[in-house]
Amino acid sequence: MNHKLKKFILLGGDIAILYFSLYLTLFIRYWQAPTLDLWESHFIPFSIIFVVWILIFYIAGLYNLHLAVNNANFFKLTFRSLAISSFISLAFFYLTPQITIAPKRNLLIYIIVFIILFTLWRRLYNILLKSHLPKNNIAIIGINNLAEELIKELSQKPHLGYKIAFVVSDKDNSIGNVPIIKGADNLYELIKEKNIDTIVLTSSPNESDELRSSLFKCLPLKINYISLPHFYENLTGKIPIESLNKMWFLENLNEGNKKWSDLFKRIYDIILALIILFITIIFWPIIALVIKLESKGPIFFKQDRAGLNNEPFKMIKFRSMTSNGNDFAPTIKNDKRITKIGSMLRKTRIDELPQVINILKGEMSFVGPRPERPELIKELGKQIPFYHERTLIKPGATGWDQVSGEYHSPSYDDSLKKLQYDLFYIKNRSFYLDLSIILKTIATVLSRGGR
Repeated sequence: MNHKLKKFILLGGDIAILYFSLYLTLFIRYWQAPTLDLWESHFIPFSIIFVVWILIFYIAGLYNLHLAVNNANFFKLTFRSLAISSFISLAFFYLTPQITIAPKRNLLIYIIVFIILFTLWRRLYNILLKSHLPKNNIAIIGINNLAEELIKELSQKPHLGYKIAFVVSDKDNSIGNVPIIKGADNLYELIKEKNIDTIVLTSSPNESDELRSSLFKCLPLKINYISLPHFYENLTGKIPIESLNKMWFLENLNEGNKKWSDLFKRIYDIILALIILFITIIFWPIIALVIKLESKGPIFFKQDRAGLNNEPFKMIKFRSMTSNGNDFAPTIKNDKRITKIGSMLRKTRIDELPQVINILKGEMSFVGPRPERPELIKELGKQIPFYHERTLIKPGATGWDQVSGEYHSPSYDDSLKKLQYDLFYIKNRSFYLDLSIILKTIATVLSRGGR
């Protein structure tokens, strides 16, 4: 069962619960099975708000399988999403005069019924995901640091649905409870016995005649062969540093095939930037006044950043720090230079609104790697191989790294992680991925998760 199928089941279950909750609500409200006329009068307006509810659930991360655990964070996200969805539903029903129903009591009953059924459904799904839904049985050929990291990741997250049946290796080092098999002589029998779906290869079969022959004999078993770097990438959403070399870029970054998608991206960048500018421009003078009243200094903060192909440009933001005594060093946690209004602007990402000007000028995109300072890129480029290659596309106001759930400082270790996410985006960028990142960014803004 791959990730997409699991998410499809999760989404299908949520949709079923939405409509079943509506049916139960009408039954409870009128103490009889709803008539056809009653059902039809509620079906269309509720279907409209159900679309909004699903979208809010997606933005909140309730379809992220890595969060598919009924812990405190899950319930926090669920009830926050339901609160927002309920408020929007109320506004929709009472601000749309064309709708003939005004379900005050119905909506209240519906929300209570849905919360109960949704919680029960999600608990059942997680139990099934961990224990009963079919697992992808995996065999790993060879062992290295990346394979060990992958084994630990999967053992800690059984709800992802992968089970490592065995590892073929000549080394004696054991990893958890995963059996180590020496030699590939009886690989065919092992794969058949363990019902293996996928073989993960840590190195090319060309390096061993014995391994190549054993894998060739397994072709009739109709299993999937995937390299360890690709499997790691699909599972984590980032590129393993161990796999990076010049050939990786030549084989994976088919930039010639991205010309039309990049043109389409430029078009919706302009349209979206104009819409945001038109909606928010009336508030800019108010923001400017508040910034000026709290501390002396310019309204806008402008700084050189590295753009496409490392070309510098002036990035524009609302000033969120004091100007006096500011050495403009990278921001740290609980930075005392950040003003009170600046903290609010950062948490809500309002400080980044002026970047729509950079986007309209073609210096930035809405989605892309974070634009870094040229001197920082120069320094990190000496320490981290291929760090400059993150500027192969335009930087973005938000990006895959920013919605990863981790905060990455300009330190060496964090910059290394950031590069992994950035290269994943450069390789896999698409309209769908951009839309997903934008929706997750909205969730960050609503939760005041900026920094």
